[in-house]
Amino acid sequence: QGYEGLVEGGDNIKQANWLSVSNIIQLGGTVIGSARCKAFTTRAGRLRAARNLAERGITNLCVIGGDGSLTGADIFRSEWAGLLEELVQDGQISEEVARENCRLNIVGLVGSIDNDFCGTDMTIGTDSALHRIMEVIDAITTTAQSHQRTFVLEVMGRHCGYLALVSGLASGADWLFIPESPPEDGWEDLMCERLGE
Repeated sequence: QGYEGLVEGGDNIKQANWLSVSNIIQLGGTVIGSARCKAFTTRAGRLRAARNLAERGITNLCVIGGDGSLTGADIFRSEWAGLLEELVQDGQISEEVARENCRLNIVGLVGSIDNDFCGTDMTIGTDSALHRIMEVIDAITTTAQSHQRTFVLEVMGRHCGYLALVSGLASGADWLFIPESPPEDGWEDLMCERLGE
């Protein structure tokens, strides 16, 4: 469950094996879970996470996420030595455990369906999100044709219109809104004219 799992510990932290990843390649989303974690934004939360990792001898993290997750990882890495020192002072871990886990290594992977990170061709999650969008569009198109109706679809993307743009191109959408190119005044008339055609 992301940083929530690090903070809570317990069964959230367990070793993965081949059975853990068997039969999941066709699934969208994440089987390891994801959660926004307010506790990890505080030093106290990061202290709990550090204790859970140090107790298990985990000093390598692979963080898959967006801006918040990767920023959190950088803060966690920069505080690591101080967190271990505080845990030793509070008697929560031994000096030996702190010494054995003195370095935290982090690999950051951009996981964002928005595909809005410079330096990557496609972020993790974008391709599967596009496939899901196209499945929905394919399914709803037959309904639209048989009922001679117009459908409005909204896709995710927050401040990035990549998913809307690419799925709109792939499906032959008649009208498209993306945040990078807000509609000009009078767009309603233009859209009605286009739909009327």
